[in-house]
Amino acid sequence: MKSFASPLILASTLALTSRAEPSITVYNQNFAVVRDTVPLSLKAGANVVHYAGATAQVEPDSVILRDPAGQHTLQILEQNYRNDPVTEPLLLSLFEGKTIDFAAKRLKDNTETRELIPGTIIRSGYVAGGSGLNPENGVPNANPGNEQPIIKVNGKLQFSLPGEPLFPDLGDDTILQPSFNWLLQSDAPGAFNAEIGYVTGGFDWSASYNLVSPEKGDLVDFVGWITMKNESGKTFQNATIKLLAGDVNKIQPQPRPMPMRMMAASFAGMQKDAAVTEKAFDEFHLYSIARPTTLHDRESKQVEFAHAEKMFAPTIYVYDGAEGFRFYGLNFDQGFGQSDSKKVTVQREFKNAETNQLGLALPKGKLRFYRRDTDGQLQFVGENEIDHTPRNEIIRVTTGNAFDLVGERRQTNFRVDTADKWVDETFEIKLRNRKKETPVEIRVIEHLYRWSNWAITAKSDIFEKKDAQTMEFRIPVKPDEERTLTYTVHYSW
Repeated sequence: MKSFASPLILASTLALTSRAEPSITVYNQNFAVVRDTVPLSLKAGANVVHYAGATAQVEPDSVILRDPAGQHTLQILEQNYRNDPVTEPLLLSLFEGKTIDFAAKRLKDNTETRELIPGTIIRSGYVAGGSGLNPENGVPNANPGNEQPIIKVNGKLQFSLPGEPLFPDLGDDTILQPSFNWLLQSDAPGAFNAEIGYVTGGFDWSASYNLVSPEKGDLVDFVGWITMKNESGKTFQNATIKLLAGDVNKIQPQPRPMPMRMMAASFAGMQKDAAVTEKAFDEFHLYSIARPTTLHDRESKQVEFAHAEKMFAPTIYVYDGAEGFRFYGLNFDQGFGQSDSKKVTVQREFKNAETNQLGLALPKGKLRFYRRDTDGQLQFVGENEIDHTPRNEIIRVTTGNAFDLVGERRQTNFRVDTADKWVDETFEIKLRNRKKETPVEIRVIEHLYRWSNWAITAKSDIFEKKDAQTMEFRIPVKPDEERTLTYTVHYSW
């Protein structure tokens, strides 16, 4: 191996690979923090070290190298990083000016034969930096930008390969793996296992939840999954994996930095031998997979991390006939807030509490809802997403619209007096339940959007004031019944 150290530097040139079990903390924005072991045998002073155990998407300036035992002080005086993915143009470039064999297929007498044609590589076509990964964001380049190769065959030049190139062995001076060349300063001689840590792209993970309801009722079975993806260019054998949940800020390779969402998976105490355990860490939550696992490059791995039975998650029906209309300032327009929407929204709600079989830090993820049919088969009935949710918080998600429930909202009276500064408005809301057997409760949401000062002067049913501009009626509707709700609101300014 070639050394870049001068004769005056006391150097120990080592070809190193990592040992022991690596440790990975995965975030869900295509990056991770990797900690690995590097066996070192150093002399006091400067040492030349070659390390080829990093990923293909490592952020070189994030590297930290230390002695975890604290017995040696290490300083990286100089670091050189090379990452040339294996491509045909790259290999051709390594043999420019040399003659190699090309395997060409020939068809003779309806028989395909293989002929070896020697050719000299005049120009490989490889453009440095024109293939592989973008150095700014670690993403493969869409346009490699390689030029046409020029090959000399039988004394003539041609702008194409005469066949499939067959390359000789590169020997020890290979650069086909991501490699660091370090000039390390050590305060004392010795052999020990150093720890390398770095940030790398190519990792991702997500959480998802499946909730299964019986044929009737609101008690659901709850199953949580995590899905980990490794596209870092490196396989990690028997890795200790942790997942971080929370809103952590990381500068992105876009013009402006933006906050990132990072999530993790699992729940301690859900079962006797939990596959994943959780603890609070700084302002986030850290989740650890109980057993070391192997993450192959370009592999997705799933782990069940939560399981609960008979969690109460009732179905809620909501009619918001003026959804989207809000208070933006004084408004006299009679038609403002009118809508012909008849859809009644279906929502599912559950409390993330120990009394409801949960009480866990739930990371952001997708919720899928299923219900068993009369023949016992599962049918998909909707999905949505939740954000990071602490324990003892209520989760409510929309799963779709009801088929057999109808709402109808119309303005029946409108009066305005700009001199005395008031507006009166009356609405009639009809709710129809076309289910044959099932009574329902429909929550009617009304927005007081004309002005900030308002009062309900007449109403057919009681309501709850949800905030300064919103009220909610809860109306029970029997099977095949129509209920009519009315109210009058008085605005003044």
